[in-house]
Amino acid sequence: MDLPADLAAALDAAAADLPLRELEASVERLMARYRAPGRPDRPIVGGRVDAVAYAAYRMPATWGAVRAALSAAGERVPGFAPQSLVDVGGGTGAAAWAADGVFGSLTEIVVLDQVGEALELGRRLARDAFSGALRHAQWRQARFPGEIPGADLVTVSYVLSELATADQEALVRAAAAGAGTIAVVEPGTPDGYRRVIGARDVLIGMGMRVVAPCPHSDGCPLVGTRDWCHFAARVHRSPLHRRLKGGDLGHEDEKFAYVVATRDAVPQESPARILRHPQIRKGLVMMQLCEPEGTTAQVLVSKRQGDVYRAARDVEWGDVWPPTERAG
Repeated sequence: MDLPADLAAALDAAAADLPLRELEASVERLMARYRAPGRPDRPIVGGRVDAVAYAAYRMPATWGAVRAALSAAGERVPGFAPQSLVDVGGGTGAAAWAADGVFGSLTEIVVLDQVGEALELGRRLARDAFSGALRHAQWRQARFPGEIPGADLVTVSYVLSELATADQEALVRAAAAGAGTIAVVEPGTPDGYRRVIGARDVLIGMGMRVVAPCPHSDGCPLVGTRDWCHFAARVHRSPLHRRLKGGDLGHEDEKFAYVVATRDAVPQESPARILRHPQIRKGLVMMQLCEPEGTTAQVLVSKRQGDVYRAARDVEWGDVWPPTERAG
């Protein structure tokens, strides 16, 4: 995936008047804090340089993960066209940009965050966006957990790890209270998966139905095993992104865990979800699936199955099986 051209240009412009050495030093500090065990004792972003460094370093990956999660939900519920979005803990607005890219129906966007510098940068980045919804978005400072306005779609991305366990549940409840549909996205680590499962349990307990990635609203079959449900979004890196990441590759694979749940009706028939990269051998494709019955299964598709085999060779980690027509 390529970052939207208007967002990429805005990020480059925001960093243009800041010394690269300062941005690199800020990224090193941010990375150290992310890797430190436990919750941070203060907000990750502490000033304008940190805000720009954070946006250049993390915004593409966050955008890619949220876009992938929302795209999966859009495929599951064809015709879903939210008009309003609340982005909880949105910082510089990565999830808002992702949602706007998936759902062109959005007309109202509100981004909530605790850090004023991040919100101010987000406002600047969206100032010349192609999308009118982004240009006119509201950027509000808020503390979490707390009261959250309702919307057709609410996103809570990469926020829960910054809160105590009890506050995580309170935030999910507050975000879901006025949401038609809610997406919770966390890093694709075992801890991130556990936080998503906690959120999923809360949402189901509030009467919502899981849209994605699960093909059911029963218990996750991976709970209690050594495995965990996560996916990956490949995002192409800009020259600035490569420099700040300290990598030579022209892309990065952001691993993430997520759940999307809704109060709206969803189709009765649900396809399975592919949980790992399909393994392609000569004349054979092997897939690990999460099935609508609430179980996982290993499925083998052979060349003798003709069209089914050709379809199996084209699917990817995170896709549904059997394939459906893609939204948008």
